[in-house]
Amino acid sequence: MTKGPVRGELMSSENMIVSGQDAVFTVDPLRDPRWTGLIEEHPAASIFHSRAWLQALQVTYGYEPIAVTTSQPSEPLRNALVFCIVRSWLTGHRLVSLPFSDHCEPLVAEAEEFNVLMRFVEALRKGQAWKYVQVRSTNATLGFEGYFNEAEIYCVHWLDLRPDLDVLHRRLHKDCIQRKIRRAEREGVRYEAGRSEALLAQLYGLVRVTRVRQRLPPQPIEWFRNLVACMGANVCIRVAFQEDRPVAGILTLNQGRQVVYKYGASDPDRTHLGGTPMLLWEAIKQAKQDGAEVFDFGRSDLDNPGLITFKERWGAERGRLVMWERPGPIPSLPRGRQTMEYAKGLLGRLPSSVQTMAGRLLYRHIG
Repeated sequence: MTKGPVRGELMSSENMIVSGQDAVFTVDPLRDPRWTGLIEEHPAASIFHSRAWLQALQVTYGYEPIAVTTSQPSEPLRNALVFCIVRSWLTGHRLVSLPFSDHCEPLVAEAEEFNVLMRFVEALRKGQAWKYVQVRSTNATLGFEGYFNEAEIYCVHWLDLRPDLDVLHRRLHKDCIQRKIRRAEREGVRYEAGRSEALLAQLYGLVRVTRVRQRLPPQPIEWFRNLVACMGANVCIRVAFQEDRPVAGILTLNQGRQVVYKYGASDPDRTHLGGTPMLLWEAIKQAKQDGAEVFDFGRSDLDNPGLITFKERWGAERGRLVMWERPGPIPSLPRGRQTMEYAKGLLGRLPSSVQTMAGRLLYRHIG
């Protein structure tokens, strides 16, 4: 039996640990040629498992991706748990699956397969003296309780795109969604879609305004640039304009038959124009036209009932997302949220330029 791999050896497929009859291997999802095939074939895979998403995380924040599997190096990957190694003097060294990802399901067929992989991950954590392991999942059937504690709980919302478009439109809330889309049309709100630097800059300007309003530092613009560079055609920026002024923007990601609404922002003085509902409806229509079957509205904090209600008014189904940790969190606030609460208190009243600089410094420690 080999001891947990040490730094510098983690990315080799030859690393393994044997427990009974089970061998577990570590692989590098950015280099292993089998990774794309697993993501294309596994029903639980999402954009957050993709090589492009992992590349964006690594390039922007320096996170090191690692996956564990029971598949032999000579055979196709049939299962995996994927993590990023987050090394931070501020928040501690840890394994996260995955930073800044709404969810990242274990790519396994059954609970026993998950248990085998988690025994190895726990041995790896102890061997490397990492602070904790975190997994973000909506799957309640894998027996997380045997290894983890609930650290944070969120809502997630999915819209089934398989019904006809007119059926989807009828399911939209008449006053809060349909009426706002018509308002945008009456007000002459137009939109542009693409991945240009100009569109990205306009979206990021709205993100900065929104985050400052929330008393939170904005994500670094490099993160958005790297998403575009790494994901190419799988990312789309949509910005709504009244005349030449941007009033709302969204960023969506697509993987196979799923489209994810990842980021949204708006001008607080022009939310009445209905820019965000118009952009989301255009994204939904395009997703359906492209053959997608699910529109993922992303996660929402439980203490943000307004956002939860907004997503449900699109006819989306609510799910329960849990961030599982081993060992469990000690602080009274969950770890990630605690860091953001500190940021609110320290940075909330500072100029936006200072908050932008703080975002560049802090986000790599938060993931």
